[in-house]
Amino acid sequence: MTTNLTPEEKRELFGDFDPDTYAGEARERWGDTDAYRESARRTASYTKADWARIQAETAENTAAFAAAFTGGVAASDPRAMDLAEAHRRHLGRWFYDCPVEMHRGLGDMYVADPRFTANYDTEHPGLAQYIRDAIHANAARQG
Repeated sequence: MTTNLTPEEKRELFGDFDPDTYAGEARERWGDTDAYRESARRTASYTKADWARIQAETAENTAAFAAAFTGGVAASDPRAMDLAEAHRRHLGRWFYDCPVEMHRGLGDMYVADPRFTANYDTEHPGLAQYIRDAIHANAARQG
């Protein structure tokens, strides 16, 4: 989904992580969904600046989650749920419409798939579970 980037730009933005490594798996798992098609359509036109902005927003949200987590804020606290809602809206703004039930499933994947868990738990073990719990609390709050 980063087809508009040169290999050098990909390295600059993503370091050793190459998002295209998982493109086949994503296509196989979700390729027949509206969300996948919408994400592919949107990201096909993203520039290096767009990806940098996406990364900055993602890092900001993750840092806020980490601060809440390490600060002892319960995942069911409105502050954590607001972070979960910001995460959901970020996905909707940049990738695909993400209804709360879809977001709940994504949160589940953060703890079910060790690759996602490792991404969040590197500096703060348990953060992936915390984010998942905040996503679930936010979904319940939404009704």
